[in-house]
Amino acid sequence: MNEVLLRSLTPSVLGILVRRGADFAAAEDAVQDALVEAVRVWPDDPPRDPKGWLVTVAWRRFLDATRADTARRRREDMVDEEPAPGPAPARDDTLQLYFLCAHPSLTPSSAVALTLRAVGGLTTRQIAQAYLVPEATMAQRISRAKRTVSGVRFDQPGDVATVLRVLYLVFNEGYSGDVDLAAEAIRLTRQVASVIDHPEVSGLLALMLLHHARRAARTAPDGSLVPLAEQDRARWDTTLIAEGVTILQLALARDRLGEFQAQAAIAALHADAPCAEETDWVQIVEWYDELVALTDSPVVRLNRAVAVGEADGPRAGLAALAALDDSLPRHTAVAAYLHERDGDLSTAARLYAEAAHKAPDLAERDHLTRRAARLNSRRSQ
Repeated sequence: MNEVLLRSLTPSVLGILVRRGADFAAAEDAVQDALVEAVRVWPDDPPRDPKGWLVTVAWRRFLDATRADTARRRREDMVDEEPAPGPAPARDDTLQLYFLCAHPSLTPSSAVALTLRAVGGLTTRQIAQAYLVPEATMAQRISRAKRTVSGVRFDQPGDVATVLRVLYLVFNEGYSGDVDLAAEAIRLTRQVASVIDHPEVSGLLALMLLHHARRAARTAPDGSLVPLAEQDRARWDTTLIAEGVTILQLALARDRLGEFQAQAAIAALHADAPCAEETDWVQIVEWYDELVALTDSPVVRLNRAVAVGEADGPRAGLAALAALDDSLPRHTAVAAYLHERDGDLSTAARLYAEAAHKAPDLAERDHLTRRAARLNSRRSQ
């Protein structure tokens, strides 16, 4: 097949779609899909009119994507702002799409990117921002994922572990990003739980519910972040907390511990404390020990250092932190917090300022900058 021909036809096909009413980003995606299909079909069945073939296929893909987006928005309009407790409603095709996007021929990162684009409805730019990579890089990643699955039969949908990881990452994007996918991720995880009897599915659902229950208290009226210890617990959703704890207890009773159950257990201990001072940090450290044994994740070890600092004192936390690579994301912010707890305000202020420069988003950067300024103000008094 003549790839030069495909490249030469792309601008004109794109222009035709835009003139027909497609917005530029959607037209780009549709043309990319048509090119992938051409790579698959043309070697065995070359068209007599390559340009006309590309325009027809791209326009059909654009219409399909538009209909899918309309259907997705209609589903979102039917779902309450907060996910309702109880069993999931009847299944729809969206869950099946998640399994297909988690095809075993894709890497987990590619599966997540493709799912966010094809099922979650995020733009390539939004996904790139979530992953902190250039938009062009993410576009190539998604295009490669589409090419990978374009010629395979979907008789091997992704395994449960991959699907759960994708759903968790979609939830995190919705929980912290500017596109609200958290409720949709919870709805779909309820569907998985309704058809797959596995404690880790229940663990993920419990984890989502427990995190989502605190959502209203995570930010101040001005949009600034509110740390967990300073949140107004009266604003936590006790219905979601009760449901999450019940689901978690039933999962733990099956004695098949997994990382989502361990994370949910930590979230449940935070939710169970009437105030920050009554948090059971000793038990939280024990659950982090379980999580480290399950994952051996440096990020989990970083979070464990914070818990150790609360349970055994800030110097014990700093000792645990010293064993970790200081290039870890948020390592500097954790060090600042533990030094502040230890009374070393000068070091803490310097580290907070340093952490602010490394922060991945504006809200966190502002939060760390304010903490540094507050400590500097206390020192000058």
